[in-house]
Amino acid sequence: MTKRAKPPAPRDDWRELTLDRIRALILEADPDMIEERKWKKPSNGMAGIPVWSHDGIVCTGETYKNYVKVTFARGAFVKDPAGLFNASLEGNLRRAIDFREGDTINEKALKALVKAAVKLNTPDRG
Repeated sequence: MTKRAKPPAPRDDWRELTLDRIRALILEADPDMIEERKWKKPSNGMAGIPVWSHDGIVCTGETYKNYVKVTFARGAFVKDPAGLFNASLEGNLRRAIDFREGDTINEKALKALVKAAVKLNTPDRG
């Protein structure tokens, strides 16, 4: 049996709308952020997943059936006073946030996480 690539979710799908909002917040937090699409596979419609980088990977965004996951590559080293990290908490490196349909995004706290993650990649070189 041949597996067909799953078509990407329609642009009016809550998951894509959530990912679009997250993308905008990431770029507001760091206008020098670079977005690329990586890791193309049938499960993501061969579109790949967005990877945001600034002197190294900062975070990725993935859509699943019931949630949108934003994974911070070095999230274990990022202070999270607002308690946004709610997934991948057991690892020594990554941390993630799962957003479910209807969740409110704490925009200020998410942008603070992005800024802190970028700072890990770009320490003062003075």
